[in-house]
Amino acid sequence: MYPLMNIGIVAFLLLPLAALAYIGWHVWCLLPLNWIWRVVALVVMAGSFLLLLASVWRTTDRLPMPLATAVYETGTSSLFILLYLFMMFVVLDLGRLVHLVPRSLLYDNWLTVGTIAVVTTALFLYGNLHYRHKYREALTLHSEKVSRPVRLVMVSDLHLGYHNQRHELARWVDLINAEHPDLILIAGDIIDGSMRPLREQRMHEEFHRLQAPVYACLGNHEYYSGEPDAQRFYQDAGIHLLRDSAATVGDLTIIGRDDRTNRHRKALKKIITSHSRYTILLDHQPYHLEQAERAGVDLQFSGHTHHGQVWPISWVTDAIYECAFGSHQRGATRYYISSGLGIWGGKFRIGTRSEYVVADLSR
Repeated sequence: MYPLMNIGIVAFLLLPLAALAYIGWHVWCLLPLNWIWRVVALVVMAGSFLLLLASVWRTTDRLPMPLATAVYETGTSSLFILLYLFMMFVVLDLGRLVHLVPRSLLYDNWLTVGTIAVVTTALFLYGNLHYRHKYREALTLHSEKVSRPVRLVMVSDLHLGYHNQRHELARWVDLINAEHPDLILIAGDIIDGSMRPLREQRMHEEFHRLQAPVYACLGNHEYYSGEPDAQRFYQDAGIHLLRDSAATVGDLTIIGRDDRTNRHRKALKKIITSHSRYTILLDHQPYHLEQAERAGVDLQFSGHTHHGQVWPISWVTDAIYECAFGSHQRGATRYYISSGLGIWGGKFRIGTRSEYVVADLSR
């Protein structure tokens, strides 16, 4: 593990643990049951969250595949469910503080328990169905640098692993092929974390069904999975990995930056050698967008943010990044920051979307 990843994991877990204690106290007060059943409810809650740790530290790799998948999906889903339970109880507590919510609603009340259960179930059922629908984002691009029309399909953040398995990847490959692209670009995080499901299901074979050349850069999760293993997977999948390097494809120059996890990656100005062709930059994490503008890049495509995956985390990503999602412009440089085709963790999209981008470039 990398030191920065360890720090991030600690920060990632401390807030949920505090929220878990807050929610647990409310559940204890709310359930009209004897103490034994209340303890059982709290143990189930805490146990589901602890399964998240098994996924983060990849102890799932030692389990049979169906069990590993269940552990991963239960543990990561619990994080999002806890977020919404936390928000519900905060709203109820604030309502009680201003005397809009009677105390009786928060103590030994089956009506409140049932209402929270129904709302939570409906919300996450919607989130799962919304995730499974892949939104097609169409871009129209123009440049005097191209001599003929070019269709690009651009995706990011597939996060292939225990939750996004081969059958789902096959559906995505069919979606991309249906667009009849001239070129396919992937802006990193093809791999979620563990290489085990990709190897056992031979997921690299699905990429060979793509009917256009594929160029991609690395994301931070490729480093989490083990960068040498990730490189081998790209090679086995027939993906042209651009790592602080450029490739010429017709009238286009495709540039792939190494992920910023590598602190020693090259400066962008050292990779670009010519502006005679239409220049597309693949850079997984959309930090320092001014660098592409200064370097004369025509189009930058990035991912990484997931646009927060669920509301209101999307507000957090909007505050962190100059552009956390969608189209953006700086000078003559066009940007598109994708919320991702796949997803990390629980398969829920609430207030965000899973998408692929179809860009038609012409004179």
